[in-house]
Amino acid sequence: MTVLIIFLLIGSSAAFAIFSHKSFGRKHSAERVERIRNSPNYRDGKFQNLSFTPTMTSDKNMFQNFWSFIFEKRPGVKPSDSVPAIKTDLKALDKNQDMFIWFGHSSYIIQNSGYRFLIDPVLTRKFPVSLMLKPFKGTDLYSPEDMPSIDFLVITHEHWDHLDYHTAIEIKEKVGKVICPLGVGEYFEYWGYDSENIIEMDWNDNYHIDNVITVYCLPARHFSNRLFKRDQNLWASFMIDGNKKVYISGDGGYDSHFETIGRLFPDIDLAILENGQYNDDWRHIHLMPDEIAATVKDLNPSGAVTVHNSKFALSRHSWKEPMDNFQKTEMPESCTMLIPMIGEVLLLDSIKNDNNKKWW
Repeated sequence: MTVLIIFLLIGSSAAFAIFSHKSFGRKHSAERVERIRNSPNYRDGKFQNLSFTPTMTSDKNMFQNFWSFIFEKRPGVKPSDSVPAIKTDLKALDKNQDMFIWFGHSSYIIQNSGYRFLIDPVLTRKFPVSLMLKPFKGTDLYSPEDMPSIDFLVITHEHWDHLDYHTAIEIKEKVGKVICPLGVGEYFEYWGYDSENIIEMDWNDNYHIDNVITVYCLPARHFSNRLFKRDQNLWASFMIDGNKKVYISGDGGYDSHFETIGRLFPDIDLAILENGQYNDDWRHIHLMPDEIAATVKDLNPSGAVTVHNSKFALSRHSWKEPMDNFQKTEMPESCTMLIPMIGEVLLLDSIKNDNNKKWW
């Protein structure tokens, strides 16, 4: 009995230490709660997708899926060698060049109209994220120290593979403003960011930057749950409309919002789409490989690149599968397929077909 009590005390102390970590955030302020409850996208006590979106789409329950994820053999889910990557001197970049640079998974820089945007950076391997996410060998090439000055830090949603506490803390002095969906601003206020520099947006809100760029917060089909209570913070896609129109899909499954966005924003220069960590068991919350062609058709961009792959194994598919499937996708003649290597500079003024060479 004594041993059992000691074991329970140790376990409860460890759980308390984990869940009290600042990365888990805190309760929303009263002001934020009021704004959330007044959102047209918040109903029945939580944020809602445009369409009915069950998280699980198979007969397996949550425990069975967890068991499969941990114990099922998954050939090729991790690379046997280092993932090829390029170490670019980010601090030497010319901000007047419109470009895209990917850091693996869903972290990347966009430069547009003289402004620099950093999207969903997860660039550390510290507790508690280290318990959940282990980068493939060669993909942890970039750290917070490597980041240049950032005009706008853009967060698409609160999930651990998109919002990293330690990265946010370590780049704080480099960041001008934060752009995020409704509710997510609470994390940044808790972590010491000035509330005046947090632009918190609901779907269909927009933010003007010096009459040069407009950032639109747009729908996505996903969910949120950083701890226990689901869907208390919004998830989103974004359009950065400046010299170039760059669409950021964030995470999410296929739905009518892509066609609507393509109609509202003709002449998209680059669409950055989710491609990876998908599975038929949760097909509504991540874009499936057979839905990429329809998504590209709906958006009708000049160029398309996919992310959410090549750094973490969060599903059961081979790590190479997302790129293989994308390369096989039949693209419209008007759209150039782009599959850059981690760290490769993709200039948006000179998008070429040779940017889809096989590097994996």
